[in-house]
Amino acid sequence: MVHIAGSKKLKRQMAPLFWGITRKNKRFVLTVKPGAQSKHASIPIAVFLRDTIKTVTSLREAKSVIYAGKIKVDGVIRKSLHHGAGLMDVVELEGSNKTYRLVPQDGTLLKPIEIEDSEKTKKFALVKSKTTIKNGKTQIGFHDGKTLIDETPVSVGDTCVLQIPDIKILSVIKLEKGMNCLITKGVNAGKIGKIDEIKEGTFNIPKSIDITFDDRQIEIPARLVMPIGKSEPEIKIR
Repeated sequence: MVHIAGSKKLKRQMAPLFWGITRKNKRFVLTVKPGAQSKHASIPIAVFLRDTIKTVTSLREAKSVIYAGKIKVDGVIRKSLHHGAGLMDVVELEGSNKTYRLVPQDGTLLKPIEIEDSEKTKKFALVKSKTTIKNGKTQIGFHDGKTLIDETPVSVGDTCVLQIPDIKILSVIKLEKGMNCLITKGVNAGKIGKIDEIKEGTFNIPKSIDITFDDRQIEIPARLVMPIGKSEPEIKIR
């Protein structure tokens, strides 16, 4: 039998704070296996059920729910305890009629907010790459690992409103001056501000953005910013 590389557990003391786990319980906790989302910016769905939203009380109950195919991430049934749910992912709990979106909030990297059924087929996806492939077609890569062959005019740093699970671009929110944006990481994670200026980077200096929020202006790397709309966010993130 093929051995899957990598540990399936992690010391509790090393787990990210946004998982919501207790520190002085058992020594180890499940970890995220390699997948679409970054290991350091996602939550294993077993931990999400037991510790983050506390829908179940034990790992045994989490296994029962997940193996029964009652958990969907971005509209796709996931049966791995270690599958990572990350930024803007939509987690649907079949049977409880509850759906959550993971967003940055109050300095926390990922926090679940409950959303309506009408919102569960939409998500924000930040454009991370844009490449030309065979026959001159354009492939767009998003922050959550999804890719799409599409000729919609987008640039790296823009946000697409995706229809899930079939992955279709519904609208594009450009990274430009005057646009509202969400800070996705750092001490200001979850803050929403307006873009004052975009500073193009150089070989040594990354692209940065001047943002105003809470009556103050900061300069932040463009990779930490997600445009969300001209006035109000196009989907619920609060």
